[in-house]
Amino acid sequence: MTTGLKEQFTTINERKIIYNIFIMSEKHLYVYNNLINFTRNKELYKSLSREDKFSDRLTLFLLHFAFFLKNFKNEENKIILQEIYDFNFRQLELSIREIGYGDQSINKKMKDYINLFHSMVSEIHFWNNLSRTQKIEKFLIFLSDFNKIDDLLDYFEVFNDNLSKKTLNSYLKSVSNP
Repeated sequence: MTTGLKEQFTTINERKIIYNIFIMSEKHLYVYNNLINFTRNKELYKSLSREDKFSDRLTLFLLHFAFFLKNFKNEENKIILQEIYDFNFRQLELSIREIGYGDQSINKKMKDYINLFHSMVSEIHFWNNLSRTQKIEKFLIFLSDFNKIDDLLDYFEVFNDNLSKKTLNSYLKSVSNP
């Protein structure tokens, strides 16, 4: 009898874990898809001095994600933001694999992208205290192939402002239109 109860509790706990993984992944997927939708905005690529590539789209994705983390980073959101971070970089790794990079190349690419992302986070940390000229200088570090940095700055100013008006929970519940 005791063994039967133990097995039932084990089964119930396993189901709860699977359910929690699905729910947590769904929340993370909403955030990821929101960031992808923002990155797909064709207006962002009009000032690019050449045909856009995967690396351009990834750079803009990472920049959106950096602003996202900057706006929602606090002690209360620490765990969920870490989960979102992990999920997003797993998704990026899958995308790189789909492009056809091999295992050794993927490790190097992921290291480069993670370093790029952390550099972005560092550069925009005090974004609200920077002058327009300083913000343009920060963008030129990552977006040197874009001709109209002013337009991108205007876009990200609005994006940053919109993030500050919403809650993290609003991004965890659904995918919004850019």
